[in-house]
Amino acid sequence: MRHPLSTYRLQIRESFTLDDAAEVTDYLRDLGVSWAYLSPILEATPGSDHGYDVVDVTRVDPARGGAEGLSRFVQAARAKDLGILIDIVPNHMGVSEPRSNSWWWDVLRQGRASAHASAFDIDWEFGAGKVRVPILGADLAEVIDEISYDPTPADDAPDGLIRYYDHAFPVAPGTGTDAAASGSRDAIEALLDAQNFELRFWQDEAADLNYRRFFAVTTLAGVRVELPEVFEATHAEILRWVREGLADGLRVDHPDGLVDPGGYLDRLSAALREASDDEVGYVLGEKILEHGEALPSWWKTAGTTGYDALAEIDRVLTDPAGEVPLDALDARLRTESDLPALTGWHDLIHDTKRKIADSIQVSEIRRIVRGLPAELREEFEAEVLQDALAEILACFPVYRSYLPAGRAHLDAAAGEAEIRRPELDDVIEKLVPALADTDLEIAWRFQQTTGPVMAKGVEDTAFYRYTRLGSLTEVGGDPGQFALDVHGFHTAQALRHASWPTAMTTLSTHDTKRGEDTRARIAVLAEMPERWAARLEEFRGIASTGHGPFDALLWQAIVGAWPASASTPGGLKDYRERLHAYAEKAAREASEVTGWWEQDEAFEERMHALVDAATGPAAERVRAFVDEISADGWSNGLSAKLLQIMGPGVPDVYQGSELWEQSLVDPDNRRAVDFAERRRLLASIDGTDAVRPPIDGTGAAKLLVTSRALRVRNDVPLDVYRPLEAAGVASDHVVAFDRGGVFAVATRLPHGLRTAGGWRDTVLLLPDTLVIDVLTGKQYQGGPTRLGELLATYPVALLIS
Repeated sequence: MRHPLSTYRLQIRESFTLDDAAEVTDYLRDLGVSWAYLSPILEATPGSDHGYDVVDVTRVDPARGGAEGLSRFVQAARAKDLGILIDIVPNHMGVSEPRSNSWWWDVLRQGRASAHASAFDIDWEFGAGKVRVPILGADLAEVIDEISYDPTPADDAPDGLIRYYDHAFPVAPGTGTDAAASGSRDAIEALLDAQNFELRFWQDEAADLNYRRFFAVTTLAGVRVELPEVFEATHAEILRWVREGLADGLRVDHPDGLVDPGGYLDRLSAALREASDDEVGYVLGEKILEHGEALPSWWKTAGTTGYDALAEIDRVLTDPAGEVPLDALDARLRTESDLPALTGWHDLIHDTKRKIADSIQVSEIRRIVRGLPAELREEFEAEVLQDALAEILACFPVYRSYLPAGRAHLDAAAGEAEIRRPELDDVIEKLVPALADTDLEIAWRFQQTTGPVMAKGVEDTAFYRYTRLGSLTEVGGDPGQFALDVHGFHTAQALRHASWPTAMTTLSTHDTKRGEDTRARIAVLAEMPERWAARLEEFRGIASTGHGPFDALLWQAIVGAWPASASTPGGLKDYRERLHAYAEKAAREASEVTGWWEQDEAFEERMHALVDAATGPAAERVRAFVDEISADGWSNGLSAKLLQIMGPGVPDVYQGSELWEQSLVDPDNRRAVDFAERRRLLASIDGTDAVRPPIDGTGAAKLLVTSRALRVRNDVPLDVYRPLEAAGVASDHVVAFDRGGVFAVATRLPHGLRTAGGWRDTVLLLPDTLVIDVLTGKQYQGGPTRLGELLATYPVALLIS
């Protein structure tokens, strides 16, 4: 199987097309990248920046460059000897603008008679033969006067359109009337009754929707790729890319949403073999593993997209001594804000997952109830069954199981649910055999539902409530695990090298809650918890929302993402706008005081006032603290990058992250990348008279580390993983390993190292052979090597023998 040595993620969109991507292929090759990694390129909803809302599976998005743009990009990439990895989205399609999606449009127009009706996962019986479309601003009776019928025929709507503000829907054949066109209320009601869709209040999506979604996103409708004809139709264009040599590998978005992820990967693997004479089999699954969970070994995949590696790298760079004082700080903030004390991460996520199960996932749970065996529905009321299912979902320990594998997860969830809700033990005991019976549809539907409950309850709720150290609340990470010692890190890397050596590793993605260098700076706070507590008290005295834990989250974000440009006159304006957007999303996702459905205006005013104060009157005080911790944050950032690129797996460099990546949650992490600046800096570093760049706000030092590490991967086989040992008083501050004559050396806990007096007598035990540091050009004799000398210029070293 051909696989990349490294990848570089490019976000393809209207403002950065495939032709724009072609223009940077020379830069990627100079950087040392092996393959270019493209975000989804099939036609997406007009204006989509991310591309995960595909509306036409048959063509490359014209707005992103179209088929011709893809051909030109491939030609440019091949000229630079770059492989190509492309992101695909088999689980769902975008339906926010129905007319843009011809399949969905036809289903709305013709209902179950549509040739595409089976493509979408719709419960037609529950909807009385209609697709429920929740887009109204209130119940239908309250807004029916705002709905009109336009009888003007069109190619895709020969019977005219039903309009509601900017929304347009196709009229079913033969149902339009002159009376409806005149605007008669009764005629409009009759017209709506005759359609194959039902317009509903937008908040009905939580409980009364009758089609499967991506998580809780109603504008992304689930697709039934488990059906052979649907698989073939949705993958024909993708397989053309492989057949014509336009793609070397695929990244599969959200396989956990599918009925049978393993079966899908089997079918995809067979289709890839049939589509190409070459051995095309590099397929990655965007799978989030819980702490201690293993990827299914039978999946035909090279591995995950790397969140597990991110969690390990972040934690080995986090000081375990900070856990107790940061817990104490969090407890104090909760007491001051009259909030209940946290009893632990596990209990918190149970409650947030239960909240999701009782709100935005109700329609999915009710669909499971409707599919239960008749004897269960006869013995227990629907509300009791729904309650029990919601409790099992809240207790489920991983994103999903893959029956018959993972039965233990179901049993564990049921056991915990019975302890938490003993009054439901009888119904839970009788539900489990049905949920484990793979001959029943509901067993598969239950497995498709555990993931959305986990994702929305943990990533999109609990992560914004558990605020003691924001760098730990990252996708794929377990905030209950505060830190990882060096031995534990080496054990994890050795396991990856042995089990999934070509899986992707990552530090930043389009889904991360904070960019890698934002997290690297926040991690410094674990080394100085008392200092941070004092600074937070000072900052809260300047501006506070009145909610202590949320203040901690927001001030950590402000400090962690504070950009170098903020030091220039007027440079805070853009950052202030970014922070306002982040604060709003964070507060509403946490849904403790305010939320997406109902806002607390007073709280949000205080929240926005805090941002204004931090970037206005208090800016100098914030900047002073940022200056105090920046060097240690940069050290963490360089160490993380070296550990990722030189560690086992295939490292992905998320676009732009070869310089400091101090973004916040999406869409902030999809901002435009200044490739001209990166190209200029790389040329300067590579120049014949180049001076090793200092570690400063430009990020040039990170570009040096990234480029040299990527180039070493291209030049030297990394066929082993062996931990290196250090001896001396500061030996706990180094992480180092041998990849087979290539030695990576990184500093951990830099603040504590410096305050304790530096490396002093500490040595790294290298093989007795001459080595050169490719970052500085300095040579060392090998054997016991003083870390004070080895790491005098940079906190990292990359040695080759």
